[in-house]
Formats: sequence, structure tokens, C-alpha cells
Amino acid sequence: MPVIGFLNGQSPDGYRDRLRAFRQGLKDAGYTEGENVAIEYRWAEGQLDRLPALATDLVRRRTAVIVALGSPDLVSVAKASTTTIPVVFLVGEDPVRLGLVASLARPGGNMTGVNLFNNEITAKRLALLRELLPTAVRVAALVNPTNAAIAETTAKDLETAALAMGLQMQVQQAGTARDIDKAFATFARERTDALFVAGDPFFNGRRVQLAHLASHHRLPATYASRAYPEVGGLMSYGTDVTDAYRQSGIYAGRILKGAKPADLPVVQASKFELVINHQTARMLGIEVPATLLARADEVIE
Repeated sequence: MPVIGFLNGQSPDGYRDRLRAFRQGLKDAGYTEGENVAIEYRWAEGQLDRLPALATDLVRRRTAVIVALGSPDLVSVAKASTTTIPVVFLVGEDPVRLGLVASLARPGGNMTGVNLFNNEITAKRLALLRELLPTAVRVAALVNPTNAAIAETTAKDLETAALAMGLQMQVQQAGTARDIDKAFATFARERTDALFVAGDPFFNGRRVQLAHLASHHRLPATYASRAYPEVGGLMSYGTDVTDAYRQSGIYAGRILKGAKPADLPVVQASKFELVINHQTARMLGIEVPATLLARADEVIE
């Protein structure tokens, strides 16, 4: 029975739906966990310095394919661990710019996967926030400095978009749960009008904390995935990550059947979704424009 190595920097908590989608993708490709394929899961539980050892362990177990779904740092660790075992990745930035593949159409080497376009839609997310809060002026952004590539690109794109919209943008860094608490204390002290939370695996793992603090401080916030509005966050716009996990499962299955990563084009995520938690909006005293509600893929009441 072939073995898939599954590498993730966070904890299993909150990944149930995504793992279900990944297994569905495998099933679509002809593989069912426990029947004709085994999966070895390795979770770093937020301790990213553990990733190299976890990746090395998967290589040592001679897995047929390694699936690395998350930050560029995570995928880089997988890339450094092997040049022969196929690797299926999922990243929010351009994998060519990150040096993961030679091109999107012909990846070359032993890697291929899915590009979420998280950074490419930064301006769109900010515009939706402005549409929801037309009187907002002071907007803060929360980025994770441990994912330097994502943080720097997000901050740069936000500053450009904010300038065009006439918004004052302040970028705050947070790489731990305590940093998040401190950041919100700063937002409250400086009377921030709205918050933009960057797409980041660490923030996804702290989504309950983020949504709770935003509600506690009555701070309207926008997030990168539907996982946040589902736990009380106000609004999200981004790639359908669950569907991206399904696509990753399909690619892992195709590789098990003999396909070469070098010949599998990087999948360009094309399914985006706008989710609004209407109950949270009412709690914050925000009247969501009817035009925005009409465009939403889901409105949580």
C-alpha cells in the first residue's frame, strides 16, 4: 500500500473540513485512506522549528508523495528535504517567484501543487472592507513576521491600495498569541476604524482568538477565509481553501498513479468566496449594504 506523507505546520484542530476535502480529492483519483493508500500525518503544532525533522522523518519512511499545504516556509522545508520524492504544495504566493517551480505550466523537478492567489487579491479585500465601512479612515493590518515573504508583500500591496483609496494604513506584526493581544490593545488605544488580517496559517490557527478580540473591541475586521466568519468573524474574502485541498488530493492521487510532478501544471485557484457574518455585523452596529449582501456567497445569520 503506498504511503502519503502529510506535513503541516499547525495542529489538526480546525482542519477537519479541509482534510475531508483532501481525502475526497484522493477518492476522486481512485484512492481511499485505509483501503488502498495510507497517510502519515505530521503536525508541527505551531512549532515551526520542528518542520525539518518532521519532513526528514517522512523522507526516511520512503513515502510515495509528500503533501505540504501551508506557508512558503513549510513548502521550502519540504523542498529541501528531498529532490526525488514528489511534493504537492499549496501556497498563497506565486510559486515561481518563491523558487519552487520553473514555471506554472511546466514545473520541472519534483514539485507541483496549487496557488491560492492570497496576495493577488489584497486590494480586492481592502475594497470590500471600504464598501462595508465607507466612513472608515484609519485601517490597521495584522501580518505574521515569521512568514516574511507573505508579510512584506501584503504590507506593500496594502499600502499601495490604501493610498489609492485615501485610507491611512498602519501595519502591525504578530507572531504569537501574546503578540495578537498586544496588537489589539494598540488598535484600541489608537482608535482604529477597521482591521485587515493577512492570510496566514498561524492566524488561521488563532482565528477564535482573533474573532473574539475583534468583537470585544468592537473592531470590524476582514479575513482571508470563511473559517473566520464561521467562528464569529465579520467578513472574509478569498480563495475557497477547502476546494484547494481537494485539488491537492487529486494531484497526490495522480502522482500515485504514475504522473510526474514536472508534467502537472500548477493549479491556479479560480474559486473565490465572500462570506459575511450578518449576526456579527448587527452586534457591531454595522448596516451591511444590500449590494454587498447580494454578492456574498454566504451570509451567516
